[in-house]
Amino acid sequence: MPSPSSSSSRSSPGPLNSNPPNTQGPTIAGHDHAPIQPSGLRQSYTISSSYSSADEDNGAGPSGDKSLRFQPTERTGLLSREHGHGTFTAARAMSPSNASDADSLPGFPFDTPTDTDLDFSAYDSEPANGEGPASGGGKPKKRKSWKRQLSSRITTQKISTSRDLARRHGVKDTPGMYLSYYLPVLVWAKEYSWSYFKGDFIAALTVAGMYVPMALSLADNLAHVPAINGLYSFVWNPLVYALLGSCPAMIVGPEAAGSLLVGTAVKASVDLGRGGDEDGVLHAKICGIVAGMAGAMVFAAGVARLGFLDSVLSRPFLRGFISAIGVVIAVDQLIPELGMNRLVAKHPGVGHGSSVEKLRFIFGNLNKVHNLTAIVAGTSFAVIMVCREIKRRLQPRYPGVAYIPDRFLVVVLSAFLAYWFEWDKKGVAVLGTVEAASHQTFKFRWPFQPDNIQLMRDSMGTSFLIALLGFFESSVAAKSISDSEPFAGIQLSANRELVALGAANFVGSCFMSLPAFGGYGRSKVNKATGGKTPMSSILLALLTLFTILFLLPYLYYLPKPVLSSLISVVAWSLIEECPHDITFFLRLRAWPELALMSIILLSTIFFSLTLGMAIGVGLSLLQVIRNATRPRIQILGRIPGTNRFENAEFFADSPDDRLEFIEGCLIVKIPEPLTFANTGELKSRLRRLERYGSNQAHPALPRLRREDSNKNIIFDVHGVTSMDGSGTQVLEEIVRGYRERGVRVFFSRVPGGKDSRESEVWKMMVRSGIVELVGGEGHFVGDVGDALKMTEVEGEE
Repeated sequence: MPSPSSSSSRSSPGPLNSNPPNTQGPTIAGHDHAPIQPSGLRQSYTISSSYSSADEDNGAGPSGDKSLRFQPTERTGLLSREHGHGTFTAARAMSPSNASDADSLPGFPFDTPTDTDLDFSAYDSEPANGEGPASGGGKPKKRKSWKRQLSSRITTQKISTSRDLARRHGVKDTPGMYLSYYLPVLVWAKEYSWSYFKGDFIAALTVAGMYVPMALSLADNLAHVPAINGLYSFVWNPLVYALLGSCPAMIVGPEAAGSLLVGTAVKASVDLGRGGDEDGVLHAKICGIVAGMAGAMVFAAGVARLGFLDSVLSRPFLRGFISAIGVVIAVDQLIPELGMNRLVAKHPGVGHGSSVEKLRFIFGNLNKVHNLTAIVAGTSFAVIMVCREIKRRLQPRYPGVAYIPDRFLVVVLSAFLAYWFEWDKKGVAVLGTVEAASHQTFKFRWPFQPDNIQLMRDSMGTSFLIALLGFFESSVAAKSISDSEPFAGIQLSANRELVALGAANFVGSCFMSLPAFGGYGRSKVNKATGGKTPMSSILLALLTLFTILFLLPYLYYLPKPVLSSLISVVAWSLIEECPHDITFFLRLRAWPELALMSIILLSTIFFSLTLGMAIGVGLSLLQVIRNATRPRIQILGRIPGTNRFENAEFFADSPDDRLEFIEGCLIVKIPEPLTFANTGELKSRLRRLERYGSNQAHPALPRLRREDSNKNIIFDVHGVTSMDGSGTQVLEEIVRGYRERGVRVFFSRVPGGKDSRESEVWKMMVRSGIVELVGGEGHFVGDVGDALKMTEVEGEE
């Protein structure tokens, strides 16, 4: 029975807060069965003065309710007599402590913004004259013009907010400002000056000298299409990218990986009986179809704002696959470098086989190597590698060596020697006449014709892989060279890069060019030799166009072994970084990453490039899905001697830092949004926390926590910034299950701060019935400390 003194003390409690009279909400009266001596662990938990003062001034729960009060007595050890609970405010801290971090930091007031700070009324009304705020006097407003009506229909919320901010800060808001963001050419063309031209021209000339011969080699040796199709990708793609791209110094062109994948599609078409190995028209058509579909996929991804996809593929996957491509390219080029093309033509299965089969064939026919071809290839490869190493060592001290077009000089010299010594008559294969398969230069051909439906189906997977790899390599290149750009108005954007690359490949595909994306190597050369603006890309396109129109006849005697040696240099550069990554992962003991690299490498070498890519992409996506669908819930315990709560699993192996657990309470933190993706295992993981107090325990263990240890469940939901319908449904089922078992449920730190009633998370909880299930708004409190006090008060009723 309560003592008289306790009864009298409860009969006249003074108000703890001066709340507005119009607030509504449930009040919690004093409890006749409050414990005389509350638990020591909870009794030591007091409210700071800053918390109480905040409550007295602005206290509100998730609903903004200011009438949720406690009546303190001398027996209510949890409540401070001077300040009491006041009301339960919403989340105010980044960590579940009893006082918010914001309140505990001096000099950082977190007051409600004044009307002046948030006054947009001047912009809400329609001006009477179309120039300023609406004037008074009752003058009727003019109807909006069709331009304003159209603008209001297509304006997004982000643009609307941007316009408000611009007006508040006196910035002129014009449609051209937004248009120039999506069309960077409007920015750099306006600011371009002739001081940039010299550097851009020298850079374009240097890149053309190094990479135009490479484009011929990629088309002829890797993609198995007419050599001129490789040059097309240095005409149209850089030109379109210069108009739309957001990285001024990046150079777009064909890459070894994409060209090899095009060659894979060509070989697959031949294997299916759709044409022969010498059918240049069909091969060029397949090249255009692959480039067109890859461009369409990349463009659609940019419009859908999927620029984050460059983070889907892991570094081990990319390193393993790129190294595998390097090995495949090196093995493929051994055949023309050793003069075995005619021999391989007699064994069609070898040319379309795996790298292991080609190596077996090469070593079995070493006595049939063409000596002059091998000497030409080996010498050119050695000269290029020596020059490459010399330039790498001298460039830090003598930057001018970057201007030396060593590969161009090797190509010109070898073509002259082949002509002078008539190597073509001695068995050395030469490039021959470079022309379009249809004998019409720059013939426009729509890649998505109805007649090409079957070819499009056959090439769909290859196009997707090219789009994925191309965008990732372009993204890496753009991020690496985008610093210190000359035009402040051009900002790097992954989504706009997708649009620019997609449009460039789509335009190039209409002329059956190779797929072209941004490359780090040539972009670095462009920037190092003076290229700073997209004009270098335009000049590169013009130089390539000049080559196609006037210089192709002089390439007739270019030895194919030299082209193969250029490709072998690229293969070497793809492989040379792999040992460093392997050593790094070995030092970290990152066995899953090493296993992924090994699987991709071995499956590519022993089977096919497509299989290796499919396995790598599949494993990477599975890893992403696994991480995304795994809920990261935590059980919290109190750090001894403090009022802070931390993840108990962090302290599980440290005997000196053991946490204190609250008797009869399970404190669970959910640090991420709840969606259909990560709530599938939420129930089972919560059950594991109830039974063992840890998510790391094996479910084969017997129960380690008593059932009465879970009489109160406190959810710290500060990290639940959003919930979709599926996540809300799972949470409602969890809460309903607890309530049916007689477990009290509390929520702390609902996102939204003092305006949490307006947050989507709170609205979802109200609509789903979670608020009603747990017992009303009183079970939604400002922090874990408040929830602990609620558990003791309600537990003694």
